[in-house]
Amino acid sequence: MSSTHVLNIGFDDTDSPKGMCTTFLAYKIVDLLYKQKTEFLDFPKLIRFNPNIPWKTRGNGAVSLQIRTGNVSKIKNQIRNLVEKYSDIKNGANPGLVFFESEKIPEQFTKFSKLALWQLINRNHAKKFAVKNNIEFFYQGNGQGLVGAIGAIGYDFKDHTLELLSYRKNSKFGKERKLSSKSVKTMQEKTLPFTFNSFDDKKDRVLITPHGPDPVFYGVRGENVNSLLRATKILKTSEKLAGHMIFKSNQGTGDHLKNELNKTNMKPYASGKITGIISNEPKIVKGGHVFFSIISNGYELQCAVYKPTGISLIALNLIKGDRICVGGGIRKASKKHPRILNLEFIKIINLEKNYIKINPTCMKCNKKMKSKGQNQGFECIKCGKKSKDKIIVEIPRKIKKKLYLPSVSAHRHLSRPLQRIGMINKESKFDKSSLWFSVYEK
Repeated sequence: MSSTHVLNIGFDDTDSPKGMCTTFLAYKIVDLLYKQKTEFLDFPKLIRFNPNIPWKTRGNGAVSLQIRTGNVSKIKNQIRNLVEKYSDIKNGANPGLVFFESEKIPEQFTKFSKLALWQLINRNHAKKFAVKNNIEFFYQGNGQGLVGAIGAIGYDFKDHTLELLSYRKNSKFGKERKLSSKSVKTMQEKTLPFTFNSFDDKKDRVLITPHGPDPVFYGVRGENVNSLLRATKILKTSEKLAGHMIFKSNQGTGDHLKNELNKTNMKPYASGKITGIISNEPKIVKGGHVFFSIISNGYELQCAVYKPTGISLIALNLIKGDRICVGGGIRKASKKHPRILNLEFIKIINLEKNYIKINPTCMKCNKKMKSKGQNQGFECIKCGKKSKDKIIVEIPRKIKKKLYLPSVSAHRHLSRPLQRIGMINKESKFDKSSLWFSVYEK
């Protein structure tokens, strides 16, 4: 019997805004390996990296596979051919592919992956990392895909979710997706809390179908395999699909916002969180967006809450002195605008009392007194009673000490939904049966 090796395969940036999909390439690779009776050691991993990278396509997701095989050279060649075939290079894809033979992933891989989750990593740094760590790699274009390819192999899950992605037949690529919105709503009701972010009840909007020309028909996110498979039986469409695959993912974990931002690491496009005190009154601008500043450890940072998030009114009701924790991504400074943190959540830690000065009330007539002029006091126009000064009253706050999240339609792939707050999914038993992967009948 020939000796076997554990092979880690990572790839990224095979898609473009005009087509293809890195997860579809993974589906094709798994189909090929499955037919060769390759042993899979875990679910395919779909890792979403820093969502604020400006040149990302859609969800900034990379994929890795871990297999055991006695045909390492043959499989490497087959996968390389598939990457070339299913990468949309003519429309700007910059695919990266890496191979690493080891059952145990070294710590330096994990550090690289953690950094890619919230910072910007230069592609040249990825190439040097690959050489230094004896990673076999291949890329086309500028090699940007190597960052995600390496990171996907090194990702260390502290929490995870699963996503079942269903794929279309080639003849349907780019055509309208017809999926019963009623069935999506029903599916969400029947599978909660083991699925999430499938339907926005407030906006009556389906959230599991992409809008571009890529091969994905829908993607259902959840906590376990059985709930995802159950969801597929509830969803209704007249389109005959090609098959599905379940990925282990960091989606819905909020992992990109766990790093504490400070003056030294707050670089352009970085993601993270910061705790501070509101230093100026929030202002609303044209379009309904709200801006305010916070001070943290002597550093003042401007924050932006955009109307589509659904939490702009929460931001508008903050006042100077409120203590909050906010998370989001750093927008690069320009000639017209300073460095800004685009918010993905607001957690109110402490609320100041809101006092205002108002005209006094006549105790006899129970009516507001009128000003007699600057520094001349106040007078009741009905009975003539006078008063010298305005009175101070407390205005009840319209917001509470709690976590405020964007509306579900505004969630990013990595955003932790409300139902997952405090939840950690550490184990999803990998079943080597075909439940996690299926090619439907033609």
